[in-house]
Amino acid sequence: MSDMKKLSLLFLMALLCLFNTAFQKSSLKFTVPPGWIEEERTSSMRVAQYRLTRVEGDTENGSVVLYYFGQGQGGSTAANIERWVGQMKQAGGGSSKAVAKEESFDVNGLKITTVDVAGTYVAETTPGSGTFENKPGYRLLAAVVETPNGPYFLKLVGPEKTVARWNESFLSFLKSFEIK
Repeated sequence: MSDMKKLSLLFLMALLCLFNTAFQKSSLKFTVPPGWIEEERTSSMRVAQYRLTRVEGDTENGSVVLYYFGQGQGGSTAANIERWVGQMKQAGGGSSKAVAKEESFDVNGLKITTVDVAGTYVAETTPGSGTFENKPGYRLLAAVVETPNGPYFLKLVGPEKTVARWNESFLSFLKSFEIK
């Protein structure tokens, strides 16, 4: 092989390595807490889906879903918090926003904003279906995780006592998030 061909081949290989590195995307990594039961994802927008076993006296399990819609997709943090709070109604018609607890913190360089609100869960059963849940005594914990690749959205919903049982593991799950 001539020196010119060797040099051209070497240059081409170097370019391929550069392009490969430039286009490699880091992804969100996390540690799943003990006791969380992985479920089959029901949508390609779901990164992960888990069932949290109900506590004695509750009739349903808790559900955790981690969503990713792509960079610049899924709406702002404020819009998602507002939507999630709107999925809970208060007895007597009170404001869910008034009782919702919102918090922001950083984990491994990622900004995380959480919301915690209890009440009657009234979210749409399937987006666009026009039918709604009506589950009193529920609690919703949700978070927006801001990453360089765009936001991830995490939602835990279930009966209040069951969600309380899994609250600490939800927080440890959030604190395990990192981009690698």
